[in-house]
Amino acid sequence: MTHKIKKKSAYGKISLVLILLFISLLSLRFGSAEMTDAEFFGGLFNRQGYETEGIILLTLRLPRILAAIIAGAGLSVSGVILQSVTGNELASPNIIGVNAGAGFFVILMLFFAPQTVYLRPFAAFAGAFLTTLFILFAASKGHFSKTTLILCGVAITAVLNAGISFLTYLNPDVLMDYNFFSVGGVAGAEINELILPTLAVAFCVTVALVFSKKIDIMCLGDSLANSLGVNVKLLRVACLAVAGLSAASAVSFAGLLGFVGLVVPHIARKITDGSVSEMLKVSVITGGILVVTADLIGRTLFAPSEIPVGVVMAFVGAPFLLYIVIRRGKNA
Repeated sequence: MTHKIKKKSAYGKISLVLILLFISLLSLRFGSAEMTDAEFFGGLFNRQGYETEGIILLTLRLPRILAAIIAGAGLSVSGVILQSVTGNELASPNIIGVNAGAGFFVILMLFFAPQTVYLRPFAAFAGAFLTTLFILFAASKGHFSKTTLILCGVAITAVLNAGISFLTYLNPDVLMDYNFFSVGGVAGAEINELILPTLAVAFCVTVALVFSKKIDIMCLGDSLANSLGVNVKLLRVACLAVAGLSAASAVSFAGLLGFVGLVVPHIARKITDGSVSEMLKVSVITGGILVVTADLIGRTLFAPSEIPVGVVMAFVGAPFLLYIVIRRGKNA
């Protein structure tokens, strides 16, 4: 019986990988710039006479697809960890200050050094991760619990959002650059800027998988987990730091891409046995599928005009969030 379940799970993951490859191929084939099949294959294989198509496919579209996959994976893994360790199915990277921290540091950079826009990914990553660590530090000063963590996250996020509003009020010129970042998107992604985020996300997935069994035990309740030898406080802090690093890596190049870390864990929970290790594996692939699909829709729906992937995700995520809230209300 166990062998059959494992076999079915393996087939499920292979199916998801094939779906991701298919969606990625569609995203590579179609976009705001139309091309024939001959132009597509000529550009894809870098044939002579198809240099322009090759630039579009290999320099513009391919890095964009890879960026969407990495961003989806990073945010999804963060969401799985957060929902597991907090026991809150509405938890997402926002509750540990990822978006607010990244946004505040980007605004600071645009306000004081607008000529250093090339440093935006570093500012976003630093802001997201440092804010996560600060929230963890603040929450750990008292009785470190799920409620304390969420309240600290809400308070610090409110302060940072107020700081963003204040700086944009003082200098409205920074709004244009900040709005592009705050919406979230993968347009203009470059291969070289994806190397470090990819390594960071891979590291986070590996660490989360190593501790997945202990996280499963912690999900049964803090008291029971402690009685079984799990250091709940230390494990929760470590997991939240990993979640922050994973999400920070994604927002460093994709901007404040919302709802991915909320939606994907629910999908993963529905199509797996609910264990953290299985949810992590599935969410990496599913997150990539979701963001690549959203980006494809944004590029083709009103071509040659493009809709940022963050806007498409908002149209998907907002109704999904409403559905979760209504369902919880009925079950209460």
